[in-house]
Amino acid sequence: MNALAKEKSPYLLQHRQNPVNWYPWGEEAFEKAKKEDKPIFLSIGYSTCHWCHVMAAESFEDEETARILNDSFVSVKVDREERPDIDAVYMKVCQAMTGSGGWPLTIFMTPEQKPVFAGTYFPKHSRYGRPGLCELAEWVAFLWQNDRDQLERAADGIASALTAQNPPRHVPHEELLTTAEETLLASFDPKWGGFGTAPKFPTPHDLLFLMARGERQAVDVTLKAMAKGGIFDQIGGGFSRYSTDDKWLIPHFEKMLYDNALLILAYQKAYEITGTPLYGDVVRRTAGYLLRTLRSPEGGFYAGQDADSEGVEGGYYTFSPAEVRNVLGDAEGEAFCRQYGISEQNGIPNLVGKEQAPWEEARLEKLYTYRAERKALHTDDKILLSWNGWAMLALTRCGQVGQAAAVCDFIETHMTDHDNRLFLRYCGGEAAVAGQLSDYAVYALALLALYRATLRVDYLEAAVLRARQMRALFEDGDGGYFLTAHDAEKLIDRPKEIYDGAMPSGNAVAAMVLEVLAQLTGESDWREAADRQMRFMANVCGDLPSAHCFYLLALQMALRPMRLLVVCGDEIPGELLASPGDDLLVLHKSNANAARLAACASFTADYPIPKSGVNGYLCAYGACRHTSGDIASLLREASS
Repeated sequence: MNALAKEKSPYLLQHRQNPVNWYPWGEEAFEKAKKEDKPIFLSIGYSTCHWCHVMAAESFEDEETARILNDSFVSVKVDREERPDIDAVYMKVCQAMTGSGGWPLTIFMTPEQKPVFAGTYFPKHSRYGRPGLCELAEWVAFLWQNDRDQLERAADGIASALTAQNPPRHVPHEELLTTAEETLLASFDPKWGGFGTAPKFPTPHDLLFLMARGERQAVDVTLKAMAKGGIFDQIGGGFSRYSTDDKWLIPHFEKMLYDNALLILAYQKAYEITGTPLYGDVVRRTAGYLLRTLRSPEGGFYAGQDADSEGVEGGYYTFSPAEVRNVLGDAEGEAFCRQYGISEQNGIPNLVGKEQAPWEEARLEKLYTYRAERKALHTDDKILLSWNGWAMLALTRCGQVGQAAAVCDFIETHMTDHDNRLFLRYCGGEAAVAGQLSDYAVYALALLALYRATLRVDYLEAAVLRARQMRALFEDGDGGYFLTAHDAEKLIDRPKEIYDGAMPSGNAVAAMVLEVLAQLTGESDWREAADRQMRFMANVCGDLPSAHCFYLLALQMALRPMRLLVVCGDEIPGELLASPGDDLLVLHKSNANAARLAACASFTADYPIPKSGVNGYLCAYGACRHTSGDIASLLREASS
């Protein structure tokens, strides 16, 4: 038993029995390294990571490797989902040193946290040209004892490079949108959808950007191909992390909350645009997966599920033809195997190359019940605030407003401190780790969506509060927002998350929040903050705008301001709540909320409330149009 035994993180607890003498990140580990004059071995991963499991089995559960690490290093384990700030710093190092990154992330560094070597997965011993962890550790230990000056010079150079600044070169402009669209479409796979070659990741924020640009074909091909592939769990709903092949057939089977939440947003938007029943079905089945499998009894959502079952990646999800026949009967089983491509060679249910038919719920439910009797998949039961913010946003957009409100209640009850600041994670009854940029930005965006869906002024007030906290805690006077708050633990670098990865960057979401608030409230302070962020992001994304598609959604909103509908009256017209999409901004003023609304959007103070019925004001292109009673006509005009 090592020093991880008292931690809450499922990932750290997976390693508490390792013979490696692990420490959690903290002063105890660094003071021990200084006192014993040892370098640090830092390993960063997460509990549902397949290659983290492989490296653990090969090396961290191995006595020989443990002896080398324990003799020459102080070893530190970090859950990258619990400490994205630490992961961001050292992933930046790994990408600079190797040209790529991923998990597990492996770092050798000084007791002052300055890295000297970085990489990802390493086998126990060298093979096929890939260095082994044992040999690497022995090499670093040798240099530490015999040529420390070389290591420390390298460490100082790496630390200095982390904080280098680039001068401004780009400004917000339509050309950024055009370039990003052209770049994405140049890498589009016209046969199977997606961008580039295998492995293929869904990148739903790229699809949302293309839809905002009016591109339909690439989005349609991609969404239909993913829905038919093995990356989509045909039996139980929900998407796996990515596909290892071009046609989305063979996934890496881990399922993550954020992937599924973002994909709900993409499929829901496509459904709103096209009315394609398939898209609505995918939304329903994916939301069903979240609510049935990842929701905690307290109301938040767990982080994800592992890919491995009894040591076999994907074993939980695959079927033999005999199993299917045994569950469904011979005739039904044979028909199901033909429809879903199950054979002796392939056990992954899929519809690749088939005409999409409605999912047969009765047969799927029988197979789901049979599958549920298998050994349960490991679930990472951390509740991460920003990921729950995406789930809250997705559920709101697809009409599950009550479920989204329950997530909001959970966050406010369990993930705020006595100063009303946010915590990053909740696990085992404990909220911990100070909230970071994405926690505030994504939560604020989700609150704005909840306001649009309910027109309850308390959600607007909460969004304004979190956005104000975001600016106070994270904004850099030189532009952009830091990942960590001004009073957070000091690391060797204070990064700004700017590139979209599996999730949109914190700075991109901040740009969207600020732009929505600027247009919704009309307040000059929000407009100035939004313009500052637009300029910062345009500069950093100018060389490769296609890597910043969520920011570009905000930029397009700034270049083409949205229409705003102000409705005054004590009753909320049903039409407003029946279509709470994200294409129209709405404010509702009543006698009960007038003062609170004016505190958020001061211009509404002058809007009269009729004694009966409602008045509507549709504002677009610098002019407002007024009508009494007929809100439906204003909605039609707003959508035309």
